[in-house]
Amino acid sequence: MVDDIYEAVMRSALINAVKFGGSADVRAVMTRLLTERPELRQRAREVKAIVEEVVAKVNSMSPDEQRRVLQERWPDALAPERKRVEERRGIESLPPLPNADRYSMIKLRFAPNPDFVLHLGSARPAVINYAYKLKYEGKARLVLRFEDTDPRTKKPMKVAYSMIKEDLTWLGIKWDEEYIQSQRMEIYYEYIRKAVNMGKAYVVAKGTQCDPDLWKSLKSSGLPCPNRDADPVTNMELLDKMFQGSFNEGEAVVAMKTDISSPDPSLRDWVAMRIIDTHRDPHPLVGSKYILWPTYNFAVAIDDHLLGITHILRAQEHRVNTIKQSYVYKAFGWEMGDTIHFGRLHIEGASLSKSVLKKMGLSFNDVTLPTLAGLRERGIQPEAIWEVMLSVGIKENDATISLDNLFAANRKVLEPRANRFMFVEAPVKVNIATSAPLKAHIQYHPSHPERGSRTVEVTPINGFATVYISRGDAEYIQNGSIVRLMDLANVRLIAEGDHYRGEIESLGVDDAKKHGYKIIQWVPSSAVPVSVMVPIRVGKIDKQTGLGEPALLSDVGEGDVVQFVRYGFVKLRSKVSEELEFIYIHG
Repeated sequence: MVDDIYEAVMRSALINAVKFGGSADVRAVMTRLLTERPELRQRAREVKAIVEEVVAKVNSMSPDEQRRVLQERWPDALAPERKRVEERRGIESLPPLPNADRYSMIKLRFAPNPDFVLHLGSARPAVINYAYKLKYEGKARLVLRFEDTDPRTKKPMKVAYSMIKEDLTWLGIKWDEEYIQSQRMEIYYEYIRKAVNMGKAYVVAKGTQCDPDLWKSLKSSGLPCPNRDADPVTNMELLDKMFQGSFNEGEAVVAMKTDISSPDPSLRDWVAMRIIDTHRDPHPLVGSKYILWPTYNFAVAIDDHLLGITHILRAQEHRVNTIKQSYVYKAFGWEMGDTIHFGRLHIEGASLSKSVLKKMGLSFNDVTLPTLAGLRERGIQPEAIWEVMLSVGIKENDATISLDNLFAANRKVLEPRANRFMFVEAPVKVNIATSAPLKAHIQYHPSHPERGSRTVEVTPINGFATVYISRGDAEYIQNGSIVRLMDLANVRLIAEGDHYRGEIESLGVDDAKKHGYKIIQWVPSSAVPVSVMVPIRVGKIDKQTGLGEPALLSDVGEGDVVQFVRYGFVKLRSKVSEELEFIYIHG
């Protein structure tokens, strides 16, 4: 087994050294190894010593020798990495992008508003856009754009910028370009000036023939206001006054000329620029530097064109915004890219409303929240989110999934990874009559014997060996019936007050199978205190306490996910002294 580990470490160290100019890094090698061989986590200290030894040996080689050894022993390691598209099951189910052949380079964008962190709903456009980048690998680029031009009603949160990038990285999403709209203000100013100068936009302002109140009244009736037909010179003078701070918030706006008689009032000469008092509502990145701010539709239209976005994937509720933005394209004589609208995503049992989640006042990574930070903290794996989002795809109809769908996908990811351990909730003592020690040889994972096993010994004192079973099992065991204590013995349980006396019937599992004995988990008297925090609903957690087998102390580190036999998947949150706190992920 040690030789096997040594070989795996040598391979990882050589790959790392060749990749980084002849110098392997202990931490990088360790991370790669434990990712490829998760069964080694419980032997982390032993493995680290081997890694340090091997890395020192590899770093003593010349770069040519490192490459030669790697080529001779593991030639596959030098082969080009497989395309990511091959590693993301479900991408092939996505329909082709419309008119993809028209473009030499497909350009997609994920454009979150940093007024909150990402949640399960916002993972959909992120995953779908990146999935299409992978589908058209080599011919597609992904833009990450923060849309943060409303410091008043959708005030950005400074921490959200970095947290959104952290969430995307966790999802395995890599973007090629990154932009922040609040840092592109001069670009929007350039184009609003052009629009006004060309007569494609006009200013509505207090003290003119048409102030904002009159403009709104006329517009609601489908009628133009006098400023609409004023010459561009007059409107440019008013625009300059807006820039100079001659108007307060609400006293002047710049409107795009659209169809003033449109059946949809929201499409009539919509606002392209407005004044926001940033002394009162400072922007987290640019403070009070700007007072004239572009609206969502103006900034998005300008950016989508200038950044060369060819395909816009957005939710159905943006259909009107797509029409609004088309007026900007028409005003400048630009050709609009292809837009795909997909239905809303509803999550049963979880609110995805940013306003609702904000009001909760919980930390972003609270395990009861459907935020990506919360799901990550709980133990949900990115592969599960990918599976769910790709299964929903870009259908036009609204889709509804439940958290059970996500848990089912996550279970498939965790099942082969998570080692098994025993935990009993609300423990009940069982004193087994025996003069000889009892031993259980328990595999870390029944489907992966190569991960090894551990021995749990129960030593009798004064003729009795003490173990504990869960109260849930005890309540359903008929007095005098025989059960199989997993990997230990077949024991007849006889109630004696608040505990049981156990009489060994036999040791072998074949007897248990032959007679159909119920198999239950147990822990020895040397068990450690364990608490499990079970998310019930947003903001509500139920704490369950019990005992876990001693191996949890030595074999499980903070952040590790394991499976408690006949209980569910859990993640170790903290290890203080000899007390362990886990988060319940799901069954």
